[in-house]
Amino acid sequence: MLYTLGIYFYGFLLKLGSLFHPKAKKWVNGRKNFWNKIPHLSNQNLVWFHCASLGEYDQGKPIMEAWKKAHPKDFILVSFFSPSGYENVKDKSVGDYTCYLPLDTKKNAKKFMQHFKPSVVFFVKYEIWVNHLKAAKKSGAKLYSVSASFRKNHRFFQWYGGTFRKALFLFDHIFVQYPLSKELLSKIGVQNVTVSGDTRYDRVAQRAEEEKENSIIAPWAKNESIFVIGSSWPDDEEMILPYMNDYKINTKVIIAPHEIDRAHIQEIIDRLKVSYQLYTNIQNGEELKRHTQVLILDCIGVLADAYRYGNIAYVGGGFGTGLHNILEPASFGLPVIFGPIHKKFPEAQEFINNGIAKSCDENKSFFEAYTLFAKTPSIQTQVKEFIASKRGATQIVMEEIQSSE
Repeated sequence: MLYTLGIYFYGFLLKLGSLFHPKAKKWVNGRKNFWNKIPHLSNQNLVWFHCASLGEYDQGKPIMEAWKKAHPKDFILVSFFSPSGYENVKDKSVGDYTCYLPLDTKKNAKKFMQHFKPSVVFFVKYEIWVNHLKAAKKSGAKLYSVSASFRKNHRFFQWYGGTFRKALFLFDHIFVQYPLSKELLSKIGVQNVTVSGDTRYDRVAQRAEEEKENSIIAPWAKNESIFVIGSSWPDDEEMILPYMNDYKINTKVIIAPHEIDRAHIQEIIDRLKVSYQLYTNIQNGEELKRHTQVLILDCIGVLADAYRYGNIAYVGGGFGTGLHNILEPASFGLPVIFGPIHKKFPEAQEFINNGIAKSCDENKSFFEAYTLFAKTPSIQTQVKEFIASKRGATQIVMEEIQSSE
C-alpha cells in the first residue's frame, strides 16, 4: 500500500514538475494517450525488455539481438522509464515496438500485461518496478534480471527495503555483473543467480569491430594524436581547457559536451584560446581545416564513433553528476581519465586496478594521468586485451535461459 501511494505521489510530482522542467515534461507528454497508441498483436510470441535509460538499453541490446537471431519470429517490445533513453532510441531501436513504461500502479501493470501478454520479460540492471513484475509473474511470464549490479547500501539490503527485497524473488533468474552482487543476494536468500559479467562489453567490442568511418573526422585525424573529451560537464571543462590553451595538451582535441544547448557551447567557445570548429557547421558545408586544434561535437550521435580516432580519452560526469560510459572509448583501445566520484560504477575501479584508467581530483592529477598515458605506447594494446577478456556475458545469459526452457 505504501509503495503504491508513493508511486501515485511520484506521478503527481512529475506532472507538477512538467510545468517547469523540460525532461519532466517529456516524461509526462510521452505517456499521454499511451493506451491508444500501442499496437494490437495476435498470435505472436512477445518478449519484453525494460530499460531505465540509454545506458541500460546498451546493456540489453546484445541480448535483444541474440534473442532476435535465435527467435526471429518473436515480437520484441522495448520500454523505457526515462526520456533520455526513449528519445535517443525510438527511431533506431532493436525492438519491434518501443515505448515508455506507464506509471507503476497496479491498474496500469494489469492492463499492460493483459494487452501485451509477454512470455518472457527482461529487466535490465537496476530496474525493479514491483507492480509490473508482480503482474508479469501472475500472467505466467518468465522473468529475468540481466547485467544486474548490487551494492551494500542498496535499498534491497536495508531495514526499509522489504517490498523491493520480496520483488527479487519474483525473478526466475538473475544475471549479475560481479561476484559481490551474488554474495549480497545470497545473504538474503536469493539463490537463482549467475555471475555473467556486463553485456556492455559485448556491445562496445562489437561496435569497435565495425569498419565505420566518419567522413568528416577521418581526414582531419589522419596520422594525428587525438585527445577525446567525452560527455563533459562544466567542472570537467574548467579543469582541462587551460591545459589546451597553454598548449600543454598540444595534440588535436575532440570535445563532446554532455549538454549541447547553445549557452553551454558558447561557454566552451569563450574559454578556448586555440583554433576550433563546430561539427554542425562542417555538416552544413564549412571546411574542416587541417590545422584546427579543437573539434567541438555540438550534436548527439557522433561521440561513440569519434572515439575510434582517439589515443587518450577523458570521460565526464565524475565530479558529481554520475560517470558516463567509459567502456566506449576503451573498446577502441583508449586509456581513460575521469573524476573522483565513481563508487557507483564498479567498472571504473576495475579499469584503475588494471592500469588502463586514472581517476583525478584536481588539475595536477589530471595532467599527470594524461602525461603518463601519452608516454606509454603499449597502453592501447593493454586496453584492447582487457576489453577482449571481458566479453561473453551475452552468451552466458542465452545459454542459461535456453537450458532451462
